[in-house]
Amino acid sequence: NAALAHYSPSNGSSRTLSAREMYLFDTGGQYLDGTTDITRTVHWGEPTPLQKEAYTRVLMGNIDLSRLVFPSNTAGRTVESFARRALWDVGLNYGHGTGHGIGNFLSVHEWPVGFQSNNVPLEAGMFTSIEPGYYQDGEFGIRIEDVALVVEAQTESGEKPFLTFEVVSLVPYDRNLIDLSLLSPEQIRYLNSYYERIRAHVGPELRRQRLEAAYVWLQESTEP
Repeated sequence: NAALAHYSPSNGSSRTLSAREMYLFDTGGQYLDGTTDITRTVHWGEPTPLQKEAYTRVLMGNIDLSRLVFPSNTAGRTVESFARRALWDVGLNYGHGTGHGIGNFLSVHEWPVGFQSNNVPLEAGMFTSIEPGYYQDGEFGIRIEDVALVVEAQTESGEKPFLTFEVVSLVPYDRNLIDLSLLSPEQIRYLNSYYERIRAHVGPELRRQRLEAAYVWLQESTEP
């Protein structure tokens, strides 16, 4: 059912999970110290070449926007296409917004932050989701969503203020769906750095809670 970008479950449309299909889970919660909104797409079997390429290009878009450095006071709409470029390169696209502000103890989607034409310019301290996707009607759906904090960037020129994103969602991507041959060296370096952060922050907490199976899964999922 993830082929529908805004699917709502019902008794008549529920389906049995299968290892032969892609599975998209959009998760989140309200906590005293913040709100999460994280989407991951996985395949527990053998993905088709199209599924693997589409997933990889969605991931490329997620990475390209997440690591972008841009001038202060830039509108989200101005940089939104960086999340779509890898898909556009092969004639693919998605029909929803690339991200939204994250509200704490609100309705998660917090106006007016985001990447649409009527959103305000990005400023340091804002939280936004970054969530490109791809959907093939009746077949499968892909979305990779992270929460990112807008922060000041360190540039070679030293001129300020330039901005970038710091991804605060620490959840591995599905290695089974990544075609490494499509990724640039810069994208691979970003992934490895991200995985190091996940290990450093999440690994000790899993050990503290004695969740050994989860800890082993995390180590396997964050190998360089």
